[in-house]
Amino acid sequence: MNALERRTVSALALLYSFRMLGLFMVLPLLAVYATDLRGATPALIGLALGIYGLSQALLQIPLGWLSDRIGRRPVIVGGLLLFALGSLVAAMAESLSGVILGRALQGAGAIAGTVMALVADQTRDEQRTKAMAVVGASIGLAFTLALVIGPLVAAWGGLSAVFYLTVALALCGIAVVLFVVPASAPAREHDAVGARGNLILRSLADAELLRLNAGVFILHFTLMAAFLVIPGMLQEVLSLARESHWQVYLAVVLLSLLGVVPLMRWAERGGRPRAAFAMGLMLLSLALSLLVAPPQSLLVWLGLWLFFIGFNYLEATLPSLVSKSVAPRGRGTALGLYATCQFLGAFAGGALGGILLQWWGAHALLLLCLALVLGWLLLALPRMACAGGGDAVESAKGEMPHP
Repeated sequence: MNALERRTVSALALLYSFRMLGLFMVLPLLAVYATDLRGATPALIGLALGIYGLSQALLQIPLGWLSDRIGRRPVIVGGLLLFALGSLVAAMAESLSGVILGRALQGAGAIAGTVMALVADQTRDEQRTKAMAVVGASIGLAFTLALVIGPLVAAWGGLSAVFYLTVALALCGIAVVLFVVPASAPAREHDAVGARGNLILRSLADAELLRLNAGVFILHFTLMAAFLVIPGMLQEVLSLARESHWQVYLAVVLLSLLGVVPLMRWAERGGRPRAAFAMGLMLLSLALSLLVAPPQSLLVWLGLWLFFIGFNYLEATLPSLVSKSVAPRGRGTALGLYATCQFLGAFAGGALGGILLQWWGAHALLLLCLALVLGWLLLALPRMACAGGGDAVESAKGEMPHP
């Protein structure tokens, strides 16, 4: 990348990480801290955890469309202002309904697609994959930091302090957009509205994209549902006070690199992308099986470690599979639909997971997650079996196979 591209991509990756850090910090906290708020029930805590995903899913495509008409910067700044407002509402809330409203407003700042569109506008075709990878890496880093920083901030100032920090991160993001991101080059020509509608219909009818979109829905359903249960396990099984949960998250996330990195090397250099993808699903299934088993300290530690290996590998792999499954002209539409399914999964995992937790308990919720992941694995395995030994051939061609 040239100097301008490096500056642009670095700034947008920083912006994306600020925003995702603010969203992710509450993930390990709500299940244990929201019980202090008036009106808290497991079902409403689950809704508070997942509601941002609903507003994200509903507004991703409309705000992307708006950014094509009025420009990327106004939409991004407006989205960050909404994100800051939602964070402020949640920080000042004395009841769980106030947190739910704040989380919904946070999600209404649905600028993920617009930020990625700006990355595409500001980079050359041959550098775009690298640029997207940098932004993707920033999301992974934000997720890791959030699991540690969130509990530390909450231990100092409670849940409201986390939301106030999120306000500050949103304002820093606006400063990055206004003063660090270089002035936008003229956007590349966009498809006409009718053509874009055809692309959406084509994406919805594509069996491979449907399989990938279903996969990311299940992955984020499982993530949200699991974090309704995991904090309680740390308290009850590991006898850890909620202020000390960050120690567990830091350990298992860092140790998960021992599994994720070899999987990526096996897929890319070993020419086994299908096998590595199946392994990621198997590890996630095994992790959930261990968490469902009768609670023991060793099983919880091992289950969390395997969970983060499987989740982090699949999370990093799925967007690449989507982008390589469609022609460049339809890539933006396909990724927009993919993001919509991702956020719908987050909403369903939080909202439905909270209801299941309230009425049937943690065991039933984890069993549902396990069933969904196993169903995903069963859908993927026939494709891999039919391909036989084609992994190495497709890898040599530089193509990523469909799971």
